[in-house]
Amino acid sequence: MRVLSGIQPSGKLHIGNFFGAMKQHLELQNEDEALYFIANYHAMTSLHDKERLARNTHDVALDYLALGLDPKKAIFYRQSDVPEVCELTWILSTITPMGLLQRCVSYKDKIERGLSADHGLFAYPVLMAADILIYKSDIVPVGKDQKQHIEVAQDIAQKFNNIYGEILVIPQPRILESTAIVPGLDGQKMSKSYGNTIEIFANEKTIKQKVMSIVTDSTPLEEPKDPAACKILALLRLVATSEEIAEWEDRYRKGGVGYGHTKKRLVELLTEYFRPYREKRKELAQNLDYVEQVLQDGAARARILARKTLDEVREAVGLKYDPSKFGTEV
Repeated sequence: MRVLSGIQPSGKLHIGNFFGAMKQHLELQNEDEALYFIANYHAMTSLHDKERLARNTHDVALDYLALGLDPKKAIFYRQSDVPEVCELTWILSTITPMGLLQRCVSYKDKIERGLSADHGLFAYPVLMAADILIYKSDIVPVGKDQKQHIEVAQDIAQKFNNIYGEILVIPQPRILESTAIVPGLDGQKMSKSYGNTIEIFANEKTIKQKVMSIVTDSTPLEEPKDPAACKILALLRLVATSEEIAEWEDRYRKGGVGYGHTKKRLVELLTEYFRPYREKRKELAQNLDYVEQVLQDGAARARILARKTLDEVREAVGLKYDPSKFGTEV
């Protein structure tokens, strides 16, 4: 099975990214043929600062490698280093119904959040479809909020195949049902868009500042608390043992424990959990030539697959000219 996933370099990666998807993605490199890319074209729909885009792309490369991506097991590359995807995007756009894109929920959500209603944002699902289809990906692991984009890719691939023949593989989403919905500092889902994140590679001081600012209710220390409703415990479940969590839940129900106690323990465990990753990232930051070589090697491997698919597509739609197939006019 060929598995593909990408992540936008739109800001610093946070623990919601890690526990919500990245951890599962990295585990898949041990099971399937995996391709992982830094979606810097996609990031351009919301990020128009060239220095930040370049820096964020660089940081995501360091982050992924530090978190355990193995370039010997997975193909890791920058989206912009595979130009074939842009040509396929245009070809697919010529058969993509407007109505299909107009029904995409994410476009409406982003407009409501204040992003400009430009063509790039509207046509985002076509580029995403090209990312998937150009490698004939079988599986795309996504959260529930991304399922519609995979369905769009399926519809586009099916329409292309109906017109031009069975060339594109119909991808299947692997919904990450077991992944955690990681709450942010304000209780909403942790997201860069909400500014409520705890960054993976933050230092201990910053982690402490973030954790201590988590919004809680005003239940007095001595009173019982509902462990299922506590966002601090929800975060603690990501990094604590099941035995420790059971102890905290029991203490909550009995009363006599304050949210400050839980926050203190969360700081300790988050700091310790990500410590080896932070050390690995420091090492990689001293060897940027290696990081760049990984991306270039990954792009070269990805382009072999992409070129093969694009050649088939160009042949199918009539862009690959073969004069031997046409007679000579007299």
